[in-house]
Amino acid sequence: MKVDVRKMKWIRKPKICTVEDGRVEIVTDPHTDLWQRTYYHFRNDNAPVLQMTTDEKYFSFVVRTEFDSSRRFDQCGVVMYLDSENWLKGSIEYENGEFQHLGSVVTNNGYSDWATTAMDASVKSMWYRLSRREDDYCIECSPDGIRYSQMRICHMWKGGGQIRFGVYACSPEDSSFKAVFTDMEMTECRWPAHDGQKPDA
Repeated sequence: MKVDVRKMKWIRKPKICTVEDGRVEIVTDPHTDLWQRTYYHFRNDNAPVLQMTTDEKYFSFVVRTEFDSSRRFDQCGVVMYLDSENWLKGSIEYENGEFQHLGSVVTNNGYSDWATTAMDASVKSMWYRLSRREDDYCIECSPDGIRYSQMRICHMWKGGGQIRFGVYACSPEDSSFKAVFTDMEMTECRWPAHDGQKPDA
């Protein structure tokens, strides 16, 4: 099912954005981010987020991102934002002219973690797939929207009931860039149920 982006709701609407049939464009404001406490010891909760709400316990959400980021930590991607202390995101964060961080952040009860892998700085487009199985979640990525690779499986302590999910973009430092989101779709859950695993002998 194609997502009607005009029915999605903003949390912190950016100054410059366009929401039209099948397409969302965000021009990031400087000094915007999502992060809570861990390691860096700061808290930042001012990134723009555009989301929809669902009670569905089993589904997958797909989105394509295109971006012209060029400053450190510029990022855009998929997000499930419940409140300031409980959320997850998957994105590419720009680092320098050589590489970027393809990664994910999971924040439970006010503490964030960050898992990353290096990716060439020339990459300017990525597909993401967020899947839900009750209060467990999977984030995957794909260069072409066909072949997906797992980025993260996680549990969300407050993610078992009604949730909100969608897209975000931000620029933690003194920068700004354009992020474009297209091909948003909700499908049956593409993350298969685990068929059981025998204990170690």
